[in-house]
Amino acid sequence: MLSKYCWKGSMLFRDLAVNFGKKILMKRRSGNQSMLSMRNSSLSITVDLEDWYHIPSVCGSSFSVYKDVNEFFEKWNKRYDYLSEPTRKILDILDEFNITATFFVVADVADHYPGLIELVSERGHEIACHGADHACCIDPRTKEPLTSIEEFEATTLKAKKILERISGQEVIGYRAPNAFVAGWMLDSLEKIGFKYDSSVTVNSLYNKSGSPLKGVSSIPYYPAPGSLEPTKNRNFVEFPWAYYDMGIKIPTSGGPMLRFLGSHLIYKGLKQSLSRGHTIFYFHPIDISTEKFPAIGNGRPLYWILKGKIVEKRIRYVLKNLDNVDKIPLRDLLGNDYGIRD
Repeated sequence: MLSKYCWKGSMLFRDLAVNFGKKILMKRRSGNQSMLSMRNSSLSITVDLEDWYHIPSVCGSSFSVYKDVNEFFEKWNKRYDYLSEPTRKILDILDEFNITATFFVVADVADHYPGLIELVSERGHEIACHGADHACCIDPRTKEPLTSIEEFEATTLKAKKILERISGQEVIGYRAPNAFVAGWMLDSLEKIGFKYDSSVTVNSLYNKSGSPLKGVSSIPYYPAPGSLEPTKNRNFVEFPWAYYDMGIKIPTSGGPMLRFLGSHLIYKGLKQSLSRGHTIFYFHPIDISTEKFPAIGNGRPLYWILKGKIVEKRIRYVLKNLDNVDKIPLRDLLGNDYGIRD
């Protein structure tokens, strides 16, 4: 009789334990789903507004054909504008998908493409800064500064004011030309009125920064002063790029990787990055240009081998497959989300 009650008691205890465990598991799963849903809530579509000659093999780097864009225009006497037509096409695609994007604009576009920046702004997109003329601010090979802090601040502030005057917007975002970025640059950006940067890319193939990026993922963070490593709080945010972690980290935010790696891997990387938090997808209007660019440039003979309709199709694939994800321009993520003060 005693053994019978002991058996029933053990069964009752087991049932209680199982039910208690189920409740804990369901609560944990519910919490995980809520966190995943929150993390997957938004993506920023960003567009780098630059032309074919802005790339470092042609202008603005230690290995380019021309020292800078000014020298390019002094010596180039042929057609240069391959940007205007595909930019209008990109604007139509963004309208088609009902997306408000952030355009990182090279300020000298104002001099050579009258009305183009105004058009982008009039279509409702955020205008951010992509440098004065897309010249690298740190050496691509050594990561040593190619400009003084004072010169960087003066040039970038001038670019900021040009973009603000033309667009009628306050320009608070920055992306380093060619994504070559260092911590001292962010300190200067904060000093002259910028609120965020979006240049850092963590991956196993290359490092374009002056930092090891050991504590950086694909989620937004506050960069420590003088560094690109995370800190607890700051009135400045870094929005790093997406990557796909498959044992090694593959850069999947877009840009040249969209042309070279294709849309499926980019999409996988964006989805994985969204599971970590907010992330970035970017491209250039000239990526979808169907025209052949002038064949000049040092060290990158195959750089434009894939572009045009195939890249437009890839952009559409990514946007269509991420249609259920909220698309938010970077300026709208500040304030309450990241505690940035005006």
